[in-house]
Amino acid sequence: MAEKKNILTYEGLRHLEEELQDLKVNRRKQVAQKIKEAREQGDLSENAEYDAAKDEQRDIEARIEEIDKILKNAEVVVEDEVDVDAINIGCMVRILDMEFDDILEYKIVGSMEANSLKGKISNESPVGRALIGAKLGQVIDVETQSGMIQYKVLEIQKTN
Repeated sequence: MAEKKNILTYEGLRHLEEELQDLKVNRRKQVAQKIKEAREQGDLSENAEYDAAKDEQRDIEARIEEIDKILKNAEVVVEDEVDVDAINIGCMVRILDMEFDDILEYKIVGSMEANSLKGKISNESPVGRALIGAKLGQVIDVETQSGMIQYKVLEIQKTN
């Protein structure tokens, strides 16, 4: 079975590459130094610093492996080429919550980059899935846990 493609924007790709570089170059050296210092303290069987450093090393290696897998299956959305006639991954959208008369702004991203606190919603989320393909002025229905919500598309634009 083919692995699912990880859809990323260039910003998301750059962020993961920078994190990977930091983990490989800086964090590995830091944790190796912590392990060395903990070993110099003697008995490793009761050495909490050694155990903590080994746990940190395991976490770093797991994250490196995770990022490598993400990048191996990455599909990068070229945001400059995004068609703004309809909402797609890489678009910034302004929508009106018709029930609460509230304007919301989101960037539609792949699930790897989603961060609702930063206004980035996944194309796989209920709202993101409903928005994909919607056109300017269109009203869409989104099925949520609390019921049906209607949004009107006010603006679609490319991100910078």
